[in-house]
Amino acid sequence: MLIAITGGIGCGKSSAARVFEESGFLVRDADLIVRKQILLDSEVVRLAVSRWGEGVLNGNGQLDRAKVAEIIFSSEEERRWLESLVHPRVEKSWRADLALEPGRDWVIEIPLLFEARLEKGFDFVITVGASEEVQVARLIARGLLQAQAKQRIASQLPLAHKIQFSNAVIWNDGTTAFLKAQVLYLACAFRSVR
Repeated sequence: MLIAITGGIGCGKSSAARVFEESGFLVRDADLIVRKQILLDSEVVRLAVSRWGEGVLNGNGQLDRAKVAEIIFSSEEERRWLESLVHPRVEKSWRADLALEPGRDWVIEIPLLFEARLEKGFDFVITVGASEEVQVARLIARGLLQAQAKQRIASQLPLAHKIQFSNAVIWNDGTTAFLKAQVLYLACAFRSVR
């Protein structure tokens, strides 16, 4: 079974994915693929520098994620350009992982699932949601300013859209135990249909 986890920033997608992993599912995180592979790819770095200048590099000659974030969250055009560069490479990476173990149950955490129009390639889509107040508080706890947190939330499709087109919703305004209980319920349901 191939399951997608999506949702808004600061909603707890990674926490939900970890519980699936603890339950025996193989998990891939699209954001981690971006950080550990795609943004380090020499072709991606070259294209980014060509577009934005060498000021986006850090002292090691790699893309400075904070500088890139400042650019893409200030300009929809720049964000779309980077997404058009990144999304196909991320999909190629996790699909290669799937091909290595095709008979297993997989969970792919993709924050921009609907934005990238990848939802039809999954057996089941789960949106992890939370109130905007909780999202903002979590992002501030990660070190963002309130204005930055709201800007990042606004850069994604509205959570209501993601919920409308998902097969299930995990609501994560409560405790970690409540989140875990919701994930375990779904994990058991998936196991029972195999």
